[in-house]
Parts: sequence; C-alpha cells; structure tokens
Amino acid sequence: MIRILYFASLRERLAQAEEQVDTMAETVAALKTELAARGGVWAEVFDGGLHVLAAVNQEMATADQPLHDGDEVGFFPPVTGG
Repeated sequence: MIRILYFASLRERLAQAEEQVDTMAETVAALKTELAARGGVWAEVFDGGLHVLAAVNQEMATADQPLHDGDEVGFFPPVTGG
C-alpha cells in the first residue's frame, strides 16, 4: 500500500488531497502511468503534458525512483517564487 498526497492545483483538479493505493507500480513513472489510466482529468494531469513533480518519503524523486510498500508519494506542480 502506498499513500499518495496531491498538492496545490493538483489537489484542486483531482478533487482530493490524498489516497491509499494498492499498486504494482515499481517506480514513480509507473505510478504516474497507472494514475493516468484512470482517464479524464487523471490523464490530463499525469499524461497530458503537465509537468508534475514528485517526492517519495518527503524527498524529491526522479521518474525512475523505486517505490516500496509503505512509501508516501507526493505529487505537486512546479513552484515559482521570488
């Protein structure tokens, strides 16, 4: 089981802040593909060209970051500031 958190505009577009998923995804990229397969807004967010950043266990992660049972994955849009 993996806990997924959605932040900022992603939380608003997906209409949820978090969920628990039982997944076979072995990497962040595979998890994104699995989420995109839900269709609709999920496909727009995770496969529609939006740049979505990820963190695994509160550390920035790349697409090839391995996932393990009990991990927490956060997805969020790029942040700008000044």
